[in-house]
Amino acid sequence: MKNILLAILMLSVVILGFMYWEQENDEKERLQENTALIQEQIRNVGKLVVTEGTFSQVYTYKNSKSFYFDVLSARKKALIVVNAEVSVAYDLSKLDVEIDEEKKRVIIKNIPEEEISINPNIKYYDVSQDYLNQFEAEDYNKIKSRIEQGLRKKIESSTLKTNAKNRLVSELQKIYILTSTMGWTLEYQNQPINSSESLENLKL
Repeated sequence: MKNILLAILMLSVVILGFMYWEQENDEKERLQENTALIQEQIRNVGKLVVTEGTFSQVYTYKNSKSFYFDVLSARKKALIVVNAEVSVAYDLSKLDVEIDEEKKRVIIKNIPEEEISINPNIKYYDVSQDYLNQFEAEDYNKIKSRIEQGLRKKIESSTLKTNAKNRLVSELQKIYILTSTMGWTLEYQNQPINSSESLENLKL
């Protein structure tokens, strides 16, 4: 009788051990599958998010040089019309992400800064110049530099950067939705993201 009970006990231990081992393997496989799925989603998000805009402006350029103790002066001037295509982009291939499998966390350690690209189409009208003060390459470079500085100020006061951030957040929401659905947590610089609104309030 004792032998039968001992045999049943040993068989139960073997069965329980096998079930535990099988369960552990299943959990490990699910964890690996989930990790692979998250990594794939991050790769899919890793693309350039771009917002584009067009700016137009008119400038007047004037320059004067004096000669012979300010007795003579030579002038040059031009009317400048600028139509510029501007883009604000986030290169999400540079997204720095860490995956903590043990604690089921996806940690966004760093989001790349926006990249501002300005392509101005500059046209000169009503150009006049004296013989002793003519337009040179240095003048055109100086004019282009001033135009780009002015455009950057206009970009800062426009909605272009805000629109770009909104597009960035919409891409990051894809990661949040996936991690949340799978029971993982998403963090940004040690700050847990518990809702889509948390993403929108991030200080990027």
